[in-house]
Amino acid sequence: MIVLDITIVNIALPSAQTDLGISDADRQWVITAYTLAFGGLLLLGGRLGDLFGRKRVFVIGLLGFAAASALGGGAQGPTMLFAARALQGAFGALLAPSALGLLSTTFSDPKERSTAFGIFGAIAGGGAAIGLISGGLLTEYLNWRWCLFVNTPIAIVTAISAFYLLTPDHIAKGRRVKLDLPGAFLGCGGLLAIVYGTSEAVTRGWGDWLVLGSLCLGVLMLLLFVLVEKRTPHALLPLHIVAERNRGGGALSVGLAMIGMFGVFLFLTYYLQIIKGYSPVMTGVAFLPMTGAIVLSSTGIAARLMTRVPSRNLIASGLLLAAGGLAVLTQITVTSAYVATVLPGELLLGFGMGLVFMPSMSLATLNVAPRETGAAAATINSAQQVGGSFGTALLNTIAASVTATYLASRVATDPLVQAQGAVHGYAVATTVAMVILLAAALIAFLMINHRPAPGEATGGAPAEADAEAAAGRQPQPDLHVARAANPEAARSRADAPAADSPATGSRRPDSLNPDPLRSES
Repeated sequence: MIVLDITIVNIALPSAQTDLGISDADRQWVITAYTLAFGGLLLLGGRLGDLFGRKRVFVIGLLGFAAASALGGGAQGPTMLFAARALQGAFGALLAPSALGLLSTTFSDPKERSTAFGIFGAIAGGGAAIGLISGGLLTEYLNWRWCLFVNTPIAIVTAISAFYLLTPDHIAKGRRVKLDLPGAFLGCGGLLAIVYGTSEAVTRGWGDWLVLGSLCLGVLMLLLFVLVEKRTPHALLPLHIVAERNRGGGALSVGLAMIGMFGVFLFLTYYLQIIKGYSPVMTGVAFLPMTGAIVLSSTGIAARLMTRVPSRNLIASGLLLAAGGLAVLTQITVTSAYVATVLPGELLLGFGMGLVFMPSMSLATLNVAPRETGAAAATINSAQQVGGSFGTALLNTIAASVTATYLASRVATDPLVQAQGAVHGYAVATTVAMVILLAAALIAFLMINHRPAPGEATGGAPAEADAEAAAGRQPQPDLHVARAANPEAARSRADAPAADSPATGSRRPDSLNPDPLRSES
């Protein structure tokens, strides 16, 4: 619901613009208001889940998302619609890290965890395509307002189910740590400024003073955020979360992958509708093979290999496969057939992305203390959202510039020349996206070194790591390295009894975040 809401209104936007009288200059805010609030507030949303309980924050986020969707569907003017989309993004920032945190703490068995993250990765990767399909169907056969109304019953049913099915993880008031308000302001403000700058670059250009000023301000605020987080005892984002090479490599892989994926969605949508003359529904249907490939790759391949194959092998291979799909799409022309060019590119891209999303999402919460799971989940979600926003702005600007240069030396009034110029712009921008994915594959291969152990349940940190995190100390070295160096000592530690975790009431910590060695023992 969160991911598809980024794209579901794309196809409905022309109808909404006509109905509400939105100007061409302001129509982008239907999309930007959502991405700004969502991308900018993710870190804060993740930390709130750690402080007040992920179940509570998850349910509140669902109910708020339902109300905001109803408000947007009933909008009577542009301002009301923009505000509703911003509220959707804000409550989505509560939902996304809480959902991933709950997933991490709920599934501890290696097979169950790999399957759960496979499904999660498939939904994260295919949600954008499903949004395009749903948007086309709802707009063509009902009304653009149903692209927003449809979220309300889904969110309400999910909230009721979560309330009764999820295990309570409420943290008593006297045991909560203080919220890092300076970190929240700098971190969220920096992300907001960067997302805003990249969004405005689509219409203003990268050289505009507002775009450059926003990007510079965002970078400056994030640098100050890092300095503040080093010195505060209750950091919004504990820096050891992103400093760990596996989580950092996973976040970079997802962020760079989303640059290419969101750009392809944008270009293929325009190519199929404007150049090939597809209807909104047929355009959505044309994306189904990519969605199916992502689902099959995540749940059928990556989920089974995650506990057997080193993570970097899966992620790097997936990025290379996706880059191969983009290489095929760079060959499209005005007369290209869907089956001969677009379909093979979609399938390669889908299979590759399925191998990237699932292990990267799992690495995001690898060996993280329970009370820091929300912050870790927010990090990977922030990388995904900022990567998608930045990629859309970057690639769209490149495509527009290349098309303008192409038409400047030709008869720009000829419809065929216009179509050729547009496709040439798409191809060049897709080439840039391909190079980014190749670079991401190299980064993933060099940074990620996680190797699954037999019987491993990569659910999170053991109780002692949780206590160390609460005390502000660095986590202990990786247990697999320790076991390789001293197997007998490691096995003795595996047989040690576990203490109750203060963050989860009377539940044993290994019921939520088992020690890999204890699980094997």
